[in-house]
Amino acid sequence: DLYAEYEREEVEDRLPVSPSRVLVSPTKHLTLNINVGGTVYLLPYRLAARYPKTRIGRLATYTDHSKKLDLCDDYVVQSKEFFFDRDPKVFHNIFNFYRTGVLCIREELCPHNFLEEIHYWGVRIKYTHRCCRISFEERQDELNEQLKVQKELLAELEMEEDESVFDHMTLGSTRRRIWNLMEKPFSSITAKLVGVASSFFVLVSLVAMTLNTVDEMQYKPSGRFYGEGVETFCITFFTLEYLLRLASTPDLKCFVQSVLNTVDLIAILPHYLQMLLERFEDDGVHHHSGDIEAVARVGKVGQVLRIMRLMRIFRILKLARHSTGLRAFGFTLRQCYQQVGCLLLFIGMGIFMFSAMVYSVEHDVYNTNFTSMPHAWWWAAVSISTVGYGDMVPESNLGRLFAFACISFGIILNGMPISILYNKFSDYYAKLKSHEYAMVTKARGKVRFIKRAAKRFAECCDDVVHDDESDWFIWPVYHQHRPIS
Repeated sequence: DLYAEYEREEVEDRLPVSPSRVLVSPTKHLTLNINVGGTVYLLPYRLAARYPKTRIGRLATYTDHSKKLDLCDDYVVQSKEFFFDRDPKVFHNIFNFYRTGVLCIREELCPHNFLEEIHYWGVRIKYTHRCCRISFEERQDELNEQLKVQKELLAELEMEEDESVFDHMTLGSTRRRIWNLMEKPFSSITAKLVGVASSFFVLVSLVAMTLNTVDEMQYKPSGRFYGEGVETFCITFFTLEYLLRLASTPDLKCFVQSVLNTVDLIAILPHYLQMLLERFEDDGVHHHSGDIEAVARVGKVGQVLRIMRLMRIFRILKLARHSTGLRAFGFTLRQCYQQVGCLLLFIGMGIFMFSAMVYSVEHDVYNTNFTSMPHAWWWAAVSISTVGYGDMVPESNLGRLFAFACISFGIILNGMPISILYNKFSDYYAKLKSHEYAMVTKARGKVRFIKRAAKRFAECCDDVVHDDESDWFIWPVYHQHRPIS
């Protein structure tokens, strides 16, 4: 905490110092010769002694020379110079503090480096002006936020696990190869093919799920889909993929907490739950066909079954594992949850306020659709979002005026967070791509299909050219020794 030291210490640091503690000697000894990183500063003893709890203040007030030597890194006897191996740029502000009593902070200095330096010199941040302190705190918060985002962005990428972790695990070498195969698509050609196959099966399963809703693609008697085998095969691949990741992970806790792994689990669970519920539904129909309660229970199972089928749409989120844009979008929503929350709050307030206004002036109109405030909520939500279905329209002039105010409020409200979200998304996407490129280029087994193909093509062309040249040189020799008929 930047200001916790103020609560612990109530005594003012700037204490009066007795003249006996300040060295009284010839004029040449009334000045401290301080060398910081090669830059020499001359500071009078009386100025340094005004702050006896700081490092330079103790250097001026100590009478024991051995204690002075403990405060510095080196001492030059000839010039009586105290040497400190620290940053001279930051000490320039410290030097001005002893002269003026005010600690100034330059904007180009790193906040973490500046705090480390003033902690070494024993100078408190409270000696700065309020304007400098506010600016410094803003830059420090911004830097901390950037470091936090940087850390979370690295966590979004594939984890660069220390391979020595697998050495102490059961079947460590095998698990290492499986982990690289499933989690590092650029580690080998096989790993890249596995990643491509995963994306391909996601697309195939989505197409199969879409065709499942077409009546022409179903068996009429049973209502089953012609391509259920394709969907089952895709789910089997996803299940095998998830189990291989689970079996080869070096850290089970991180694996469970990973958002992408949770998405993979959600993508495969509905299929197995659907199979279980379908079997239960069939058994209930055959064994309890005459029981009304059993039929009702089976009907509820059918509703749950429809929900399970609906949950299959989460398979499309598996593409986030292979798409930097989707990961950047999800990361942007997580980082901007406060802005998104404020936007939803303002939308809710606008819906409630304008629906109450329009209902109060429209509920007496003949054959109106604004029969209650909940009915007016739908109109307000559609108007604020600037969609405007036209299913509910105010008839009175005052109601139209309220409608115009609602639409104007929606335009202003929707335009406010767009720039913030877009700028953050662009920034996060660029950082994700740069980190991803850096991780790929430093991978041991780099897969560069284009360069390899070009190199292979060039080698083949060189072989063809050499073969043609050798045939051209052999042909004249052959004719030269050929007998003349």
